[in-house]
Amino acid sequence: MVFGQVVIGPPGSGKTTYCNGMSQFLQLVGRKVAVINLDPANDSLPYPFQFVLYDCAINIEDLIKLSDVMGEHSLGPNGGLIYCMDYLEKNIDWLESKLKPLLKDHYLLFDFPGQVELFFLHENAKGVIMKLIKKLNLRLTAVHLVDAHLCSDPGKYVSALLLSLSTMVHLELPHVNVLSKIDLIESYGKLVAAVQEKYMKDDDMSFDIDPDDK
Repeated sequence: MVFGQVVIGPPGSGKTTYCNGMSQFLQLVGRKVAVINLDPANDSLPYPFQFVLYDCAINIEDLIKLSDVMGEHSLGPNGGLIYCMDYLEKNIDWLESKLKPLLKDHYLLFDFPGQVELFFLHENAKGVIMKLIKKLNLRLTAVHLVDAHLCSDPGKYVSALLLSLSTMVHLELPHVNVLSKIDLIESYGKLVAAVQEKYMKDDDMSFDIDPDDK
């Protein structure tokens, strides 16, 4: 049985940075880890971080590139990503063959695209995940990153909650919500600090939000 994480979240929420940090942590505690980049629009490869302890084990760009799809099919970035996920699902055997050598002793981190409609409107990304779970006997948890800045005003905060809930219901996986970029929280305003305090204490989020509390 192989365990891993499906790392998702809006663009710019820090998914690739999270994968880098989690990979370093797992290696430091003695676990083998493999990062699988399934974002054909990820322009941060190879991972440009100091003290990187890994290279991307599998890269979807070896199968399909977003720039090629946009050029050949006259699609924009969002349409191109949907096409790429559909293509990956139809060619899931390619990904399975790449994963099989890692199944013996690696923990898996799947770095997915940030386009949120892939995870609560369309079925292709979910199809990829479910086929891998069924065929390779994987045990995966969704790690949903939300930029703490989205909690900087009531409207953005409620939107982030609804997005997290919609994604959780759609993917039907064990689900962990993570506030990213928490080190910048003090610069975002009092509302974010209030959200953090309540978020970290218990599951009761029913506190009053003052629309003027920014």
